[in-house]
Amino acid sequence: MKIAPGRTVELEYELKVKGGEVIESSDRSGPIRYVHGEGKMLPGLEKRLEGLSPGDEKQGEVPAREAFGTEDSLPVTEMARSVFPGGTQLEPGAVFEAKDPTSGAPVRFKILSVNDAAAKVRLLHPLVGRDIEFRVKVLAVRDPSAPGNRPPPVPGMVELDPDELPEG
Repeated sequence: MKIAPGRTVELEYELKVKGGEVIESSDRSGPIRYVHGEGKMLPGLEKRLEGLSPGDEKQGEVPAREAFGTEDSLPVTEMARSVFPGGTQLEPGAVFEAKDPTSGAPVRFKILSVNDAAAKVRLLHPLVGRDIEFRVKVLAVRDPSAPGNRPPPVPGMVELDPDELPEG
């Protein structure tokens, strides 16, 4: 069976920034299982895996625009000037790093424009604009409608089967 939309796929893999550090690897986290075409993988990687069969190995490159996108594809929001430290020079093109007030995770953003009350900023993904190198080995390709062939749900998310919901 070949990798195609709707099929459950199991892979050994390694993703790294072109010429740089490893981002993710099955050596660290174990093989990955996903349903092909459901948007759980990088779009450019899914495209390059289509048609492979169990036992096939492939390596290559996913251009930045097909991996994490380009800067223009990232979300834009407004931030009040008051959230910036006093005396900070706010000008278009300046890049800032901060911590998300809810999660404490690092956040990078770039100022697009400024007025008296707020700055319009683009949130920056750390890998945007970076080409990605990949290496995969296909372990299995299955029909997800067969029992046990769907990948496990993402922790913290609930998947509902509409056929099992009570009517009412």
